Amino acid sequence: MPKHLLAVFLIAVSATFCSAQENWKNHQPKLTPQQSGTTQLLIAVSPVDSRVVWAGGTGGTYVVTTDGGEHWKAAVVPGAENDQFRDVHGVSDKVAYLMSIGNNTTDFKVYKTVDGGAHWTIQFTNENPSAFYDCFAFWTPDRGITHSDSVNGVFPDIRTKNGNTWESIAGSMPPALPGEASFAASGTCIAAEGKSNAWITTGGATIARILATRDGGNTWNAYDTPLLSSPSAGGVSVAFRDSRHGIVGGGDLNSNASADTAISDDGGQTWTLTTAPPLQGAIFCLAYIRGTEHRDDEGWGEEFEPFAHTVVITTETEPNFTSGEAAFTPDEGFTWVPIPGASGYWAVAFANPHAGWFVGNNGAILKISF
Repeated sequence: MPKHLLAVFLIAVSATFCSAQENWKNHQPKLTPQQSGTTQLLIAVSPVDSRVVWAGGTGGTYVVTTDGGEHWKAAVVPGAENDQFRDVHGVSDKVAYLMSIGNNTTDFKVYKTVDGGAHWTIQFTNENPSAFYDCFAFWTPDRGITHSDSVNGVFPDIRTKNGNTWESIAGSMPPALPGEASFAASGTCIAAEGKSNAWITTGGATIARILATRDGGNTWNAYDTPLLSSPSAGGVSVAFRDSRHGIVGGGDLNSNASADTAISDDGGQTWTLTTAPPLQGAIFCLAYIRGTEHRDDEGWGEEFEPFAHTVVITTETEPNFTSGEAAFTPDEGFTWVPIPGASGYWAVAFANPHAGWFVGNNGAILKISF
């Protein structure tokens, strides 16, 4: 099977150049601003393919396009007006999931639509007063997992096997370290790959770890990473391009110190620090360029060959989160190239190298094409 396309994006506070970056200055992607129809902050984005894209943000707002961003529809989920959608997963032009947080424990909900957003069903409402759910990820339209910060040494994670109901898998999770948590980083503190692989990145403790499953969440292992970890630092965003090769990014959300990234070639068991990104602040979103361009109604089409760009997104440190910048790496973290004109964005994701989207402040959407 051909390898999927690679890319990771990095949004951070500032950028510097080096000679390797100069060699890539002619490889800058094309950036095209699009109109979302909202001024709400957009936090997470999920392309289904090159035409259908969903995004979620503050004020209970979601946006969706079915024509590659030529036109976007913005709307508010009834009852969620005071909440934030920190994660989104698009399945089709009709089906999507949203994950909300708010001021109260019960504001964490998983929503689903099957009619393009005309109606939303609440599938899960948190009742644990100490839980805080950060992100979710899906293997198929009906199989996914949602991750929470630890509560009394336990991760109260949940899973769906049918796309309708959610069950606890807390008993299967590794014991949590004191203070261990994840960061609600545009839904990218968890990555799902293949039929049953998933990785969760954590911080907040003395060690930043990766929690990994190979069987859809039935069993888990915990692996140490070399990323800086503290109550405000650790692994923030993780992505895998296949079952073995992945990248994790982090930094300190309360500091202007440089972000850090590490890569793995053994499924997350061991990690090696890369060249430090040329930006400051914590990495807020990692995304490999990947995907298949559908060319007919059955969903078959041209599958892109491996693409060497790995990209990372980071954002400004707390409390502002307003002026992030972007960079990409063509070799999974050893050469970094800033992307001028891509500032103020929180998340990025790709349908394929020609169709990716940044989303961020004031409803901003920027299409990116390599």
